[in-house]
Amino acid sequence: MASSSSLTPPPVPIELHLRNREKLLNSIRHQLSQSSRPLHGFVLLQGGEEQNRYDTDHVDVFRQESYFAYLFGVREPGFYGAIDIATGKSILFSPRLPAEYAVWLGEIKPLSYFKERYMVSVACYTDEITKVFQDEWQASGKPLLFLLHGLNTDSDNFSKPAEFQGIDNFDTDLTTLHPILTECRVTKSDLEIALIQFANDISSEAHVEVMRKVRAGMYEYQLESIFLHHTYMYGGCRHCSYTCICATGGNSAVLHYGHAAAPNDRTLEDGDLALLDMGAEYNFYGSDITCSYPVNGKFTSDQSLIYNAVLDAHNAVISTLKPGVSWVDMHKLAEKVILDSLKREGILDGNIDDMMVERLGAVFMPHGLGHLLGIDTHDPGGYLKGPERIKEPGLKSLRTTRQVQEGMVITVEPGCYFIDALLVPAMGSPNTTKFFNHEAVGRFKSFGGVRIESDMLITANSCKNMTKVPREIGEIEAVMAGAPWPLDKAS
Repeated sequence: MASSSSLTPPPVPIELHLRNREKLLNSIRHQLSQSSRPLHGFVLLQGGEEQNRYDTDHVDVFRQESYFAYLFGVREPGFYGAIDIATGKSILFSPRLPAEYAVWLGEIKPLSYFKERYMVSVACYTDEITKVFQDEWQASGKPLLFLLHGLNTDSDNFSKPAEFQGIDNFDTDLTTLHPILTECRVTKSDLEIALIQFANDISSEAHVEVMRKVRAGMYEYQLESIFLHHTYMYGGCRHCSYTCICATGGNSAVLHYGHAAAPNDRTLEDGDLALLDMGAEYNFYGSDITCSYPVNGKFTSDQSLIYNAVLDAHNAVISTLKPGVSWVDMHKLAEKVILDSLKREGILDGNIDDMMVERLGAVFMPHGLGHLLGIDTHDPGGYLKGPERIKEPGLKSLRTTRQVQEGMVITVEPGCYFIDALLVPAMGSPNTTKFFNHEAVGRFKSFGGVRIESDMLITANSCKNMTKVPREIGEIEAVMAGAPWPLDKAS
């Protein structure tokens, strides 16, 4: 079956990053005013650098550091960017390239090119940073630089403050910028949402393409290849939002399968359930979509049972999701729906509330319900302020415990997995063994797992599903049998 696409990569307005800078400028001025601090100083960020593969001259494909991409949209490495808090002026600093660059890597662009392309007030060279700041500084004393330094609560890594020769001649603030800039990234503008929507559209289309072409006897990596080809060929997506998870059979119970030690290399077998978690990135903005279905196109009764339990949880959360709702409550709702389905089908027995007290839901869904999405797959801001991480099983894996806000984009990705490392202790524990129908659970020993993931935009009164893939069992089976997508409702 020949591939095709109904989509065309949209133009990317650089105004998007100009608006992001204005949002930060307004926020940091407000914060300084609230704390009775003068409205002067420079926000300074250092962009990413190209990285060689170990000691070789192989250069990995460059992708810009995310905070720098958010504010400036610069695709080239080696840049710095600044915002003058007093005047609002934006300054981009380009590396001064050697003449040999023109021979090997192409035209050396003038500063006027970067000023116009990235809509900044001034463009200078990186070796002029000290002089430019000293010339622009209007107050007394040393010029003040607000540098980016703070914890990413998903990776436990710290952002790197800008460094340059001569920084000792400046006062630096390492605490103010990070929480303000991170909070700016939590809610998205219309221009950002449009890019996230396209990433969802092309990724949804690619998932359907995989769905149509999957067959027993293929390798998992061939499913990854179909997806990557489609999103790049038709969507211009050179980067993926994350490493593709193409898990089949028992591998679908491995939450982050697809890494170097498990590189999507199993052969698909008839009757396998596939869990495919893949999302493209378009102009820095990402998507994150998971589909689960049998590789032969027909659900068995047990596959239908688990799939519908997860789908019911997915739909229950989406129908409840709106501004002001607690993300912890949404996670617990998903757990309850899944536990109730498992009880109804005789896999579990007992009182659902008692199961929740014993955190039985975390045995079947050990990960959090979802995460903020934007320039990073796990966008920052989940624990920027407010409650600390909850320590209980399942809940401790939540990437945020915030209340949902209008303008957030957040994934809803409930799952149900049969993981021996969790099931065996729970079935042997005096506190939880009573909840299990041990014989029924045994049917699912090599089942793997199901995850269903959609990207949700929080609107004024509810939410919008940005992901457009078949979800109902009838839809999936029809598409895998050759029906068009979206389905022709008249037929």
